[in-house]
Parts: sequence; C-alpha cells; structure tokens
Amino acid sequence: MTKSMKRWTLDKIAVGAPLNLTETAVPTPARGEVLVRVKAVSLNYRDKLVRETGMGLPIQFPFVPASDMAGVVEAIGDDVTRFSTGDRVISTFHPGWLDGKPLGDARTPPYKTFGGFYAGVLAEYISVPQDWLASAPTSLDDAEASTLPCAGLTAWFALVERGKIKPGDRVLVQGTGGVALFGLQIAAAQGAEVFVTSSGPEKLARAKALGAHHGIDRNTSDWVEEVYRLTNDQGIDHIIEIAGGPNFAQSLKAVAPHGRISVIGVLEGFDISGPAAPLLLKSPTVQGIGVGHRRALEDLVHAVDSIGLKPVIDHRYTLDGVPVAFDHLDRGPFGKIVIEL
Repeated sequence: MTKSMKRWTLDKIAVGAPLNLTETAVPTPARGEVLVRVKAVSLNYRDKLVRETGMGLPIQFPFVPASDMAGVVEAIGDDVTRFSTGDRVISTFHPGWLDGKPLGDARTPPYKTFGGFYAGVLAEYISVPQDWLASAPTSLDDAEASTLPCAGLTAWFALVERGKIKPGDRVLVQGTGGVALFGLQIAAAQGAEVFVTSSGPEKLARAKALGAHHGIDRNTSDWVEEVYRLTNDQGIDHIIEIAGGPNFAQSLKAVAPHGRISVIGVLEGFDISGPAAPLLLKSPTVQGIGVGHRRALEDLVHAVDSIGLKPVIDHRYTLDGVPVAFDHLDRGPFGKIVIEL
C-alpha cells in the first residue's frame, strides 16, 4: 500500500485564502533526489505575500506554501552522493543557486524559489534534488535550524558575504522580525556596534538582551535624529532596510558617507523613494538582497556552530496549527514562527 502524508495547500491566491490540510502519497526519490522527512518549517513575511498576492509567480494549484525547512533524510535515489539516510538537512531558498551570481538575466531576474516558483515545504515529506539541500547545523534543534535558509541567510548575505562587516562598524537593524534579529546577532558577534529601531520599550529591552547596544523607539522619537545624537553625527555604516517604500529616504539620511544600505523588506511598499542629495553627497552603496546562495548558507551554518548563535523563535506551532501560525505572522512576531511536524 502506498504510504500517505499530510500537507498544507492553497487552492487560490487572495487575502485570507483558505489553507487546507490534505493528504497525498509520499513521493519516491528519483535519480539524484533525496526524500526528506520534514521536522520543522519556519514562516517568512514572504509566505504571507505569496498567499495574498502570488507576487507575480506562476503558482500551480494545489499550492504548498513556505520555503524554509529542516528535516532528516529518509531515503535517497540513485547517484546521490552528498547525503546519506539519517543525515539532518535544511532547504536552500534558491534551489540550484550554488555560488557566484544568481540564476537569471536582466529581463527575467532570478526568483525560482521554494514556496513560489517551486512547490513549498509545508508537508510531512519532500523529495528534491540533492543540490537543493545543505547540511543542518549540529548545535541547533530542527525548529531553530529551519530558520536559517531565508531569514538567517538574508542577514548573513547582507552583512558578511556582501557587506564585509568588521569590528567597530555601526550597524542599524529596523524592527524585531526574523531578519532583523539575525542581523542584530550576526553584527554583534562580528564586533559591530548595533542599533535597533522598534516600537515600544519591551521589544527594545529584548533586543538589548540579544546584544544590541542602542534601542530607538520609532513611536516616540525621530529615529534619524536619534542616530545623529548617538553617533555624534557620524551616521550608520550599514543599515538593514526592512521597511522599504518611503522609509528608504530616512535610511539615506541616517547612513554614513560611503556606508551601505541593504534593501531587504517591503513592509511600506515595493517602490522605494528618497532624495538624491544624500545619495550623491554621501555616495553610499545601496544593495538589494535576495537571500543568498548555498555556499553562503553553508558558511552561515559553520558560523552558527562556531559562535553558538541561537535563532529567536517567538512561537512553535504543531502541524494542525498552521492557520493560527499564519495569523501570528500577520500580526508581526518577535523573531521567527515555526511549525514542528
């Protein structure tokens, strides 16, 4: 008898589109593929956008959401050499992007990702090519490991892989979501001076407990003016721009001359805007970060095991609790939301 599994699917794209817990056959790994028993899935803000808008992707229904998972190799197909049964693995956000420049071109930028172009990972089993996976860190449990492929790697790619962060740099992260808290912890571990903007003293206190040196309440002060005050007008060497939209203008004001702005989020809109004067006079590097490649993820895994970084998980849900988990995602967690299977 064919073994069955549970998975969550969408039948349409819309705000509040129903999430359906369904059953289907466990896949059989083809040549070069690995069958993974999924142990944990972490959610990203992008999963909310895909569910609500489709993000212009060629969604095929029934659609399995989510891109980030940790699991155990259950079986391997012929010619698999990278993994063996029993190995702990994590997904890569961009399947097939191993190193160097991303796949794609000027007309069609790269966006062939899990939980979008490809079916997602919110299922008890997935069978994928061996190159689409990386080894999980030994120092993290499955729930913690599942947070690395998108949120963790985005922060790492911005600050370390592309940003070449060094001790003494001033780094500002916006908010207290998954990418922001990874950025905070990675920057602090690299010896940077870390600034956090958020709403309310409780979140800022928790951010300081994770290693932030300065907390700025954006609800009670002009955060750019606070940056000027705290840095003696020097500004920030590297800003993790989470909000996007018109907030980009504020980042241009706060960045130091020849600093760097990593545009990561679109909470305030996909069309970023800002004045030309600080862009011309300060000459900052503005880089968009579309997560990162597998080699950088492997570097992050090594760093996590070396420095003892522990991802911040706001709440762990069971497989039956996926709709509640998405509601929590909509409210904005402190750190990550994880579904344990």
